[in-house]
Amino acid sequence: MLEYSMFERLPFRSQAEAIAKDGTILAQRQYNKWLVTLYEFNNTFVELWSGDNVQVFSTFKKSANASAIFDPYLDQVDVQDLSIS
Repeated sequence: MLEYSMFERLPFRSQAEAIAKDGTILAQRQYNKWLVTLYEFNNTFVELWSGDNVQVFSTFKKSANASAIFDPYLDQVDVQDLSIS
């Protein structure tokens, strides 16, 4: 398992490979012209900011509040698509 601090030091290409292999997409949102994708990766959260011709990974400290991380994504959740029994 790749540690949080090690992930931050990797070049973008290696970060992308690690996320593709072990990351799970949790949510997506738009912020201005950016598409922001939230991933769970090795028990932490990582965002991928995708814009015109550029992509950047952003990490959260382990001490970050999960509610605060998810808050910007809540407007994108469509509960009508959920099948709850």
